[in-house]
Formats: sequence, structure tokens, C-alpha cells
Amino acid sequence: MLERIVIDKAVEELRPDVVVLAMTAHGLVNGPSDAVTTDWLAMAAKGAAQGAQDPHLDAWRDAYRAFGAKPQRTRPSVDALLRRADALPAINKVVDAYNAVSVEYVLPVGGEDLDAYRGPARLVRATGEEPFDTMAGGAAAVEHPDAGEVVWRDDAGVTCRRWNWRQCTRTRITETTGNALFLLERLAPYPLDRLEEAAGDLAERLRAITPDVRIESRLIGGA
Repeated sequence: MLERIVIDKAVEELRPDVVVLAMTAHGLVNGPSDAVTTDWLAMAAKGAAQGAQDPHLDAWRDAYRAFGAKPQRTRPSVDALLRRADALPAINKVVDAYNAVSVEYVLPVGGEDLDAYRGPARLVRATGEEPFDTMAGGAAAVEHPDAGEVVWRDDAGVTCRRWNWRQCTRTRITETTGNALFLLERLAPYPLDRLEEAAGDLAERLRAITPDVRIESRLIGGA
């Protein structure tokens, strides 16, 4: 899986500084949030005010504007998390882990159920025809991205709209997820060693949840 994940040339032309650290975790034993994972969220929230001043957020807002999105209305994921860091919802152990890392490192981190994927993950600019599975008014719905929008997708459709704004329902991590894909995304001036540090921290938290989890990672982009 990791070797097949790609950043499309059209995205690299938009942001040549994009680097993705992709990580797979096999054999997870997920479950409801517990005292450990809610403490991770609380600890991360303590640094949120300082994180909100990080220049990495400005880089992401600029990237959103470059493909026609309005970052004040559809915020980059880490921006949205930082704005509600004092009341981050506990979802489940694995989601709590990557949300805590995202806030603590001021870094967009996406988590996906690997078994729900159809083919490899690709970061592309949408045609506007791709399906995106979501919820609307409490019911399942299918939407479509705007033409030119930066999205993550697989063979079945869009897995995350507006780069890292909103994940589809099909691949979200649940309490029954056993195999997961994590996408840690960096733009300049974010240091690459900080990106690697965040990935290492996430791996440690996943091992705290499941000591026997099998983790692999790969850096993509930044050529």
C-alpha cells in the first residue's frame, strides 16, 4: 500500500513544498476512549493557544486559497482542531491518538480504515465528478468536490475533501478498525525533522493502545 501512495503532479505544481508521511498500522485493537486517550487530548489542548500562532497554519490557509477554497469557511483540519482544542471530543482510542498528535504538533493528521480502501490513496485535483460519501441531515448522502479541488481519493471515490478538511464516512476509523492508514501532511516552513518526530509520537501512542501493532511508514514528496 505505502509504495503506491502518490501525490499527483498537479498538486505538486500547486504546492511544490508538500510532503506527506504515510504510516500504516496493522493489527490494531481499537475501542472506546479511555482515561489514557482523553488525557492525551487534554495535554495537547494546553499548548493550543501557542499552536494557533504557528506559521504552518498560514501556509495551509494559503494552500486552500490557491485551489479556490475559503479557509475561513472550510478550515484546514489542524486549524479546526486548534480552535476547539479546549473541548476536543473523545471519539475512540485511535482517533484520540492522532487528534492529540495533530494539535500538539500543529500538523494535519488524517486517519483512515485501511480495510475500507479500494486501491491506493492518491492526492489529486478533482474533476468534480468523483463521489464523496457523507452525511446530510442525519442521512447518508453523496456529494461531489469542486473541479480543481485538492482531494485524497482511492478507486471508489474521494476519501477526504478540500485536502484535509472533511473525511468521507466510508473510510473513517471506528472502534472495530483493525488496520489503519495515517497521513501526516507538511508544507513549508514546517521542519521535516518535526514531521518525523510527530510520526514517531503517533507510533508510540498506537503501541500504547496495541503493543503488538505492526507499523510501517514512508515519506512522499519534497523532491
